Order: sequence, then C-alpha cells, then structure tokens
Amino acid sequence: MSSDRLPHEKGFHVSWDQIHRDARALAWRLDGKGPGDAGSWKAVVGITRGGLVPAMIVSRELDIRVVDTISVKSYSHQTQTEARVTKSPQDDLMGDGTGILIVDDLVDSGKTLELVRRLYPRAHFATVYAKPAGKPQVDTYVTEVSQDTWIFFPWDMALQYVQPFRGTD
Repeated sequence: MSSDRLPHEKGFHVSWDQIHRDARALAWRLDGKGPGDAGSWKAVVGITRGGLVPAMIVSRELDIRVVDTISVKSYSHQTQTEARVTKSPQDDLMGDGTGILIVDDLVDSGKTLELVRRLYPRAHFATVYAKPAGKPQVDTYVTEVSQDTWIFFPWDMALQYVQPFRGTD
C-alpha cells in the first residue's frame, strides 16, 4: 500500500445509523452521572467538528439545553499537527469545567483532549470511539478501536461504486 492512500485495510466505516446508536449509548452511560441535581449536567460542549453530531445527540437524549462548542484544530487532511484552540466556549459558562460535559467523536493520540483538559480540568470528557493512546484522556467512551484503525465517519464519505476484490463483472 502506498503512503499517499488511506489505510483501507484497517478502516472502520461508521454509518449515520451507527453513529446515532453509538452516541445514544454514550448518553446512556452519562445519564445521571453529572454533579448537579439528580446527576444532571450544566452544559454540553462539542469539540468541532467531529464532536458536533454526538454532542447534539447526547444533549437531546439527556435534555441538556445549553450547548456550546470549542474548536480545536489538530489535523490537516490526515496528518496530525500540534493542537490549538481556534474558538472557545463562553467563559462564564465554563469556569473550571465543573458540570460540563465535553464531547468528541474520537480520541486518537489524546492531544486534543489533553489541551482542552488543561483549560477545563473539572469537566467530564466523553467520546464515542477511543484509541489506546488517547484513552487515558477520556472519562467515558463507548467503543475502543486499535491505534492503527482509521475511522471513516459518515460526514466524510460519499456513496460510490467499489470494484470487487476479484474480477471485474
């Protein structure tokens, strides 16, 4: 396999239905675990862009009406770079993170969550998928995948014809 191609051999394709089911499973794990009354959460903060879909689903399932975002850029195409915040959530909402549920689609190396955790050390960090290197940065996740697996999310994909492994007809 040439280095300019995506690692299809270790690809994990996630459909819209699957991300919906997995994000709902994440919500079930988080239900009643917040520090507020009856285990409630103050707000959900999605890490853009991948965390927006699961953050919306979690906020809906847990009836959390305050939703904000933090934008962290740590990838350029498929190359990981130094993580940096490009948009912060509301300061008066966040404090040290107490009662805040921070949601992302995936933790890979953990560098993004490490950066956000330094800013909001008391927040609860939840991802739908986790790779071993980043797992220590996550408080709650649904599915672990191997470090060398590339996850293909539905918002990155388009339906198209695929050549069969053997033969051409």
